Amino acid sequence: MPTRHRARPLALLAAGALAACIGPSYHRPPMPAPDGWRPPSASADSLRPFFDSLARSRDSTAGAERRASPASPLPRPDSVADLRWLALFQDTVLQRLVETAVRENRDVRTAAATIEEFRADYGIARGAYFPQLSVSAQAGRQKIIFGGNQPFTFDVFNVVGNVSWELDFWGRLRRATQAARADLLAQEQNQRAVVLSLVSSVAVSYLQLRQLDLDLSIAERTLASRRQTLALAQRRYGQGLISELDVRQFEADVADPAARVADFQRQIAQLENQLSVLLGHPPGAIPRGRQLPEVLSAIAIPTGVPSELLDRRPDVRAAEQTLAAATARIGVAEGARLPHFTITGQYGSQSNELSRLLKSNTDVYQVFFGISLPLFTGGQLRNEVRAAQARAEQARYQYEQTYLQALQEVETSLSALHSDRDQVVAQRVQVDALRRALRLATERYEGGISAYLDVLDAERNLFTAELALTQVQLREAADAVQLYEALGGGWPADSSMGTPRR
Repeated sequence: MPTRHRARPLALLAAGALAACIGPSYHRPPMPAPDGWRPPSASADSLRPFFDSLARSRDSTAGAERRASPASPLPRPDSVADLRWLALFQDTVLQRLVETAVRENRDVRTAAATIEEFRADYGIARGAYFPQLSVSAQAGRQKIIFGGNQPFTFDVFNVVGNVSWELDFWGRLRRATQAARADLLAQEQNQRAVVLSLVSSVAVSYLQLRQLDLDLSIAERTLASRRQTLALAQRRYGQGLISELDVRQFEADVADPAARVADFQRQIAQLENQLSVLLGHPPGAIPRGRQLPEVLSAIAIPTGVPSELLDRRPDVRAAEQTLAAATARIGVAEGARLPHFTITGQYGSQSNELSRLLKSNTDVYQVFFGISLPLFTGGQLRNEVRAAQARAEQARYQYEQTYLQALQEVETSLSALHSDRDQVVAQRVQVDALRRALRLATERYEGGISAYLDVLDAERNLFTAELALTQVQLREAADAVQLYEALGGGWPADSSMGTPRR
């Protein structure tokens, strides 16, 4: 057989060996997807007509109030993947606050700097693919003795280029590079998780602030009404029409909303300071946008979500990339047990006179092809493979746990959001009824039909119900935030977090 025909199979075999990678290749573990999200319980189904009737009843009695609101409800989405944070809350002030936080929050900046570190580590791992080149120069004087002759002294000048290259015959370096790239991708998803958590925190804190504003307004309005009542009682007491006991009762009724006003003012100041730090600013006042009821009217509640949306969650993606990195490192550990092939060499010029350093007949060189094979390490390399396999198994279970946790969070948020909507409807109906009851009690008192204690009872009940309404309204808005966070959210800043540069 001619030489070139014998060399061709050997070349193909070598190319095939170089193309192969030792160790297992990564494949996403199969995870069970739910056939559907949990349906409402039997009791919830039985109460559905009642809640719908409450909503229709309130719509008919509070139509003017709703028409006066500038809110424009979002249509029910066909896919919640199309809804982003900007569309979830149609409040331009909240949108600006979130944009500021994503841009200036220190935790986000720390996460971005960490990504640069992992990107550099990825570049370090890729650098091992290529020959390592260096150059060195020396100048000096040397004295040597040959046999029994007199010492011989001479000058030495040399300039030498060095090359060292490990041939990735088994794919060990490629596996190390795959692991570094997966680490980088996981870190990018961790940054997305930081941004997502930040957006959620800013949104919930802002909604809490709007709820406290509403509570403060209710308390101030109730306080003003009760102060007027107290002034009237004091005048009637001075005229001898009522007893001191009645006056003391009116004073006690004034103290409750007064204490609430002070408490709400304290909470507002604390929350503004907390929100300022999330924005990356010193503590200070926070601008306001739409009222909490207007924000709620713009929220569209999905009936369900496709399980594929969980793939958008940064924690699920990060766990998968961590698993991919651990799988690749099995190949790195296995490759350490196999022969290592290296090429090293030098080429340069040497002379005993500086003026002749780069002239002809001064070149020097050496080329070596090396192979090293570990023969006995006391089981160290074998155990390193076993440790890498165990870490990959841990990463797989962590990925599966993260995925199951994501399913739980979406299911819980969906269920809570639907229940919140029903509770808000019922609470609004109660507030409307108590407002009407207060008007009737006032009219009856002014007509001399009933005592003023009926008015006070109606005021107390309405005050309590209005504060309870703001609580459930906040819970509904916060659960909407939790749902979209559980689905991986969505924010324009995500588009800048791409795959690593090659």
